[in-house]
Amino acid sequence: MELRRGGIVELEIRDYAFGGRGIARVASEGGDYIVFIDNAFPGQVVKAQITKKRKRHAEGKLLEVVKHADIEETGRFQQISGSPYIYVPVEIQEKVKKESTLEVYRRLGNVKNVESLFDTFISSPSHYFYRNKMEYSFSSIEHVIETGEEKDDAFALGFKRRGTWWKVESLDKPSGLFDEQWETFVSELRKYLESTGLPAWHPPGKHGFFRHIVLRKSFYQDQLLINLVTSSEGLKDFDAEAFVKFVLAGMGDRIAGIQHTVNDNVADRAKIENGTWKLLYGKPFVVEKLLGLEFEISMESFFQTNPASAERLYTQALDYVFESEHKEGDVVMDLFCGTGTIGQLAAKRSPGVRIVGVDIVQEAIEDAKRNAQRNGIDQVEFYAADVGKFLLAHPEFVGKIKTIILDPPRAGIAPKTLRKVIELGADRIVYISCNPATQARDTETLTEAGYVVRKITLVDQFPHTGHIEAIVLYEKP
Repeated sequence: MELRRGGIVELEIRDYAFGGRGIARVASEGGDYIVFIDNAFPGQVVKAQITKKRKRHAEGKLLEVVKHADIEETGRFQQISGSPYIYVPVEIQEKVKKESTLEVYRRLGNVKNVESLFDTFISSPSHYFYRNKMEYSFSSIEHVIETGEEKDDAFALGFKRRGTWWKVESLDKPSGLFDEQWETFVSELRKYLESTGLPAWHPPGKHGFFRHIVLRKSFYQDQLLINLVTSSEGLKDFDAEAFVKFVLAGMGDRIAGIQHTVNDNVADRAKIENGTWKLLYGKPFVVEKLLGLEFEISMESFFQTNPASAERLYTQALDYVFESEHKEGDVVMDLFCGTGTIGQLAAKRSPGVRIVGVDIVQEAIEDAKRNAQRNGIDQVEFYAADVGKFLLAHPEFVGKIKTIILDPPRAGIAPKTLRKVIELGADRIVYISCNPATQARDTETLTEAGYVVRKITLVDQFPHTGHIEAIVLYEKP
């Protein structure tokens, strides 16, 4: 088999690597040549496009599953690109995630005794319909699932075809990730919107009217917040009142609010800051409850995508934080705090401890302050600042911090910032990561600085994907 960059090949997946990478082996004169295919699973035969070619391995983009693995149970849900393992039994997903992630700590973090440090694997309480946010795309170019054909001048509403940015596969039955009633209703909504005569967006041509529908869900309230994103092209012909009536007729009192965003930015993004929005119905937020605390969630708020699993994650992280005694006045610093969820939960668990939350996103800090006030928590101080610069500006914390909670973005912590964190001299660090590979890299740095890995927990926040989150407890001997 000839492998070249850009070439399309058919491969059998033999093994699984960290991050949801299927491994294929191609015979060559020098032995087996490894090809990594994102979102493929052992036992599948896949069609993939080679994106990188190196001396010892190649990488490819999954285009299509030609043959499902024998273990897969197909048919119940419509498979979308965001849930590549929806047909793989959950217990098998969890097994390969655990094994491949622990290997990352051994290989990248130089953690030799990783099995003895492994604490627990926390499963998602719900394996299906667990997401509280979903974005659906419109396109006038449709990939017809039944025939595999591309249909122009169509009206598609659903998810982007794997490996494309211009084609959409219409959602005809639930994906298994988001609210089942809503996703059953989507096909009716698509037919209604098509009947208005206003066109779906044409991604290559950058024209059309209907662009996206974004939803936020409160499991606590069992309600949905909807944002319809359109262009201004044909806006005068759009009957917003009729749209609201149709949605309410189909979904009833489960609708908390309906927004309409007009976005003429050619970038294919649904974010509100790319346009102007108005409220058509109800409220512009829903309320979620985590471990007894309430949080207002607007369309643009950052919030854990799987709230039920997040409760388990936060509980385990706080167990690590408060394993050692914290006296009144001790400082727990929550870096990359986002909307301050874990800081507020820490304050609730240990009222005498001083909690300091820092995040660079001003809007997130504003949400954090508002939610803390809503929950009657006044012992948390929130600062909108770059973590590295904040630490330089506040040397008064050096030597006074009992515990640091780290929850950085997927790219991990910048080396300079990590050095500043180390200089604070905290007794312990509880590091929550949505990318264990960067956490493993940082583990080696923390170990060199005198911290010792005490415990590792893995949390399956996103069933049916290759993603896994981790909590690692580091302590100074």
